[in-house]
Amino acid sequence: MAILGYFSSALIGVSLGLIGGGGSILTVPVLVYLFGVDPIVATAYSLFIVGSTSLVGALPKYKEGLVNLKTAVIFGIPSIAAVYATRAWLVPYIPDPVLTIGQFTLTKAMLLMGLFAVLMVFASFSMIRGKKGAVSDTPTAPQQFNYPMIMLEGTVVGVLTGLVGAGGGFLIIPALVLFSKLPMKQAVGTSLLIIAAKSLMGFLGDISHYHLDWMLLISVTSLAIAGIFLGNRLSTRFDGEKLKKAFGWFVLVMGVYILLKEFLLK
Repeated sequence: MAILGYFSSALIGVSLGLIGGGGSILTVPVLVYLFGVDPIVATAYSLFIVGSTSLVGALPKYKEGLVNLKTAVIFGIPSIAAVYATRAWLVPYIPDPVLTIGQFTLTKAMLLMGLFAVLMVFASFSMIRGKKGAVSDTPTAPQQFNYPMIMLEGTVVGVLTGLVGAGGGFLIIPALVLFSKLPMKQAVGTSLLIIAAKSLMGFLGDISHYHLDWMLLISVTSLAIAGIFLGNRLSTRFDGEKLKKAFGWFVLVMGVYILLKEFLLK
């Protein structure tokens, strides 16, 4: 299982390089089901892995002028604050078990994995739909900021990231397009920087709460980063939209499987 886990770690990066997102949604399932990491600790590991890989992915985007720093700061501040607060003060104090109804007991691990699975299902729909209604890469109006909506969306994404350890790019990119009027390619690049900042800050909120296996963490992160470079090379040979839809169906199946495994197949 460990060998399959390391192979899947590289695939996390490959998917990010191929389709520009989605890979982080696999990180927690890989850690939990292939490496046997506790689900709660796995969300902490995921923040470091997702943050590091996104930072590496953001650097070439920045060099190409596809990162809007002003937008990253405006969206990132409430998001970073929310994810740090969630990891430092909310997650450690969620009771375990959360509740008991008759013969059914909802544990803390089940709650977090259930939330993660629901997030996977929503992410899969976003990938399967493809570019219908997508915004052009060329801006049609001067950039303007809907500050209240940006701050609200940033806070919501930060809390979700803190709870389940996923980057939330499928939520961030539409928000940047709609509320900051960014062209799509710039929204993707800016999203990577925001994901990197909030994920790594959220991880800092975990360091004092969990005993971390740094060898495993660095190994998985290194393979994911290597996978990004491979994915970037392969991306010129494949239809990105077809790959994204296929990956979306895979994520949907995984999300449904996790829900069944955690709640019905116990």
